[in-house]
Amino acid sequence: MGYEQIAAVDLGSNSFRMQVGRVVEDQIYPLDTLKESVRLASGLNREKMLDEASQQRGLDALSRFGERLRGFQPDAVRVVATNTLRVAKNAKEFIPQAEAALGFPIEIIGGREEARLIYIGAAHALPLARHKRLVVDIGGGSTEFIIGKKLDPLVMESLFMGCVSYSLRFFPGGKVDKKSFYEAEVSAAREIQTIAQDYRRFGWTEGVASSGSARAIADLLECNGLNPDGIIGITREGLAKLRALIIRAGSAEELKLASLRPDRLPVLPGGIAIMSAIFSELGVEHMTYSEGALRLGVLYDLLGRFHHKDMRDATVHQFMRRYQVDIPQAERVERTALDLLGQLIKVDLNEHENDIRFLRWAVALHEIGISIAHGGFHKHGAYIVSFADMPGFSKKDQERLALLLLGQRGKLEKIPLTPASDAAWRLVFCLRLAALLHRSRDDQPLPVIFVKQSGTGFQIELPADWLLANPLSAAALEDETLIWQRIGLVLRIRRHALLPVLE
Repeated sequence: MGYEQIAAVDLGSNSFRMQVGRVVEDQIYPLDTLKESVRLASGLNREKMLDEASQQRGLDALSRFGERLRGFQPDAVRVVATNTLRVAKNAKEFIPQAEAALGFPIEIIGGREEARLIYIGAAHALPLARHKRLVVDIGGGSTEFIIGKKLDPLVMESLFMGCVSYSLRFFPGGKVDKKSFYEAEVSAAREIQTIAQDYRRFGWTEGVASSGSARAIADLLECNGLNPDGIIGITREGLAKLRALIIRAGSAEELKLASLRPDRLPVLPGGIAIMSAIFSELGVEHMTYSEGALRLGVLYDLLGRFHHKDMRDATVHQFMRRYQVDIPQAERVERTALDLLGQLIKVDLNEHENDIRFLRWAVALHEIGISIAHGGFHKHGAYIVSFADMPGFSKKDQERLALLLLGQRGKLEKIPLTPASDAAWRLVFCLRLAALLHRSRDDQPLPVIFVKQSGTGFQIELPADWLLANPLSAAALEDETLIWQRIGLVLRIRRHALLPVLE
């Protein structure tokens, strides 16, 4: 499925931004952009709780975005939230309100997933090159570092430092002096030192900066003649001059420079300090600027899903290789699980596309925990998909996958509180039953199985003779009825006359 227009919304720590693009074959042409300086990170207190004022600024901005996106289909819009909502302890209370204001679901993405999307966006906005590029994006609460080649990110990291958090921490009230600037640079340098050696060893030919901070710095250097010989972008020499000027001025507000945008003033000192540390620790002399970043990356990633190039599929295949999944067994379980699901829902309806996709992924990964230990492997697998970097997957995606892997066997009380009406129980049921029926791990055909779902639970109908001939499976099914009963759902096992087996 494809659309003429698609949209990306980036809930950043400094700004909320939206980009609408027109799709022409494999290219996206920007149609409309909106930006609101929400400064969400400034509302994060010491206890990592977002205050009411910052939440309200965010909700007001999203209401305006929602008006522009009215009429867009759900899968033509992707909304991602970054560092501040990754760390805010009350993010789970804020997100439902934010989704209601915007009218679309919000994904909180991990730092490396943010880095991957930033690189895709930057690469699509730059001329295609054969050499490796270093892309750096200074956000409000985190800074991403990516080395990639052509359209492929190769090395990705996200460090916990940003222009909003650093401006608040080191330059309270906007005051800048030599001591505070030095402290900010040293703090950023310590963060960068954790990756500097590996990045220098991997190497790159061209440095590229994206984000609002990079654009503000590049504009100041270019428009005020601070770069040597009129060089475009950000240079080490120009950055050193800008550093000296802001220290001498005592604040960003007192700088007397052309192209100084008022909306960047509160976060400019933090951005300059972090950029200075990047140049110093990574030995950078010059960086160009790319207009493309997270939002454009989200749009191209969304376009890839329409063209059946979903990064999540590639990630699942990579995990299957990494954790040496038994492919024939996964294929057996998938065939049965999808057959069962097909009896419970109309699988050809678009509204069920996501459920089918998640069941496939869960089946593919359901045994990855065996690579750690067979005992409790479902718990190990759930832990892996909860905390691993999984390109293409949001935090919510990973939570859902973890729920399915955790629920594939054993007690169901361990699954986080989920309403009985939630579609997740249907997927858990199909995965559990398919895994149980293929316990022998062979290609013996299964009997014809009928399943139904009601408001109180599920019903399984099997041939009586098959149950007699397979006492281990019959006993396991009886145990299942008790397991579902303990969480208040009914599982009925019915026997019918012998029917032919499924070939």
